[in-house]
Amino acid sequence: MRPISGGVCSLCGERLFSPYAFADDGSESRCGLCRRVEPVFTRAAAYGSYESGLRELIHLLKYGGVRPAANVLGRMLREAIAALQDSFPADSVAVIPVPLHRTKLRQRGFNQAELIARAAIKGIAPGRLHLCSTVLERKRETASQIGLTSHQRRENLRGAFRVAQTDAVNGREVLVVDDVYTTGATVSECARVLRRAGATKVWVATVARTLKVSAQQVEIRPAYNEDEREELPDARREVPLARAAGG
Repeated sequence: MRPISGGVCSLCGERLFSPYAFADDGSESRCGLCRRVEPVFTRAAAYGSYESGLRELIHLLKYGGVRPAANVLGRMLREAIAALQDSFPADSVAVIPVPLHRTKLRQRGFNQAELIARAAIKGIAPGRLHLCSTVLERKRETASQIGLTSHQRRENLRGAFRVAQTDAVNGREVLVVDDVYTTGATVSECARVLRRAGATKVWVATVARTLKVSAQQVEIRPAYNEDEREELPDARREVPLARAAGG
């Protein structure tokens, strides 16, 4: 479970393979998508690639209910936040976990993004980041994103979120946090509604990110999705990293 290494897009964090993937001024490396369409968010950073041990550890928390895993993942998220922190304003930044719909929240018993965010900000200077877990709400459940194109994912999430407390974001920079960045559809929709509510900038930090070399592997596995996943039988939820995470 090592940090992402090598060249990545300066905006979305996607892995870069071409030495010519630069912005027009030559100052920043960008992937092809970000060169064509600038993201709604200012910048996204992730700790590691969504595969192998890191994917298992995230599943251990989300689907195995082993909450101590949030502490390990929180330390990783803290490193992703550190990659963005120099660009944050001097005043407090609102930290907004991607919310679950109330039905999913009742089933799971917790929002993994919120647990990870709480663990992450414990190690950051007091007052710099302020957790705002009730600012953003998920208005409706969304269908599984598995097998959908990027456009279909965006349409699937359109209108799924709303800002419940506009005063908390109006005129402020905010940091959206989640466990996994797959295609960016979820965090982009969150950023869109936050910008509409008056947020001046939206930053994104996640524990893991699906990179190009592992995208196909993740897409063909029905269990691996950052938005929605049908609950698996208990036998399939078992993950060998329970001991390492304190479970």
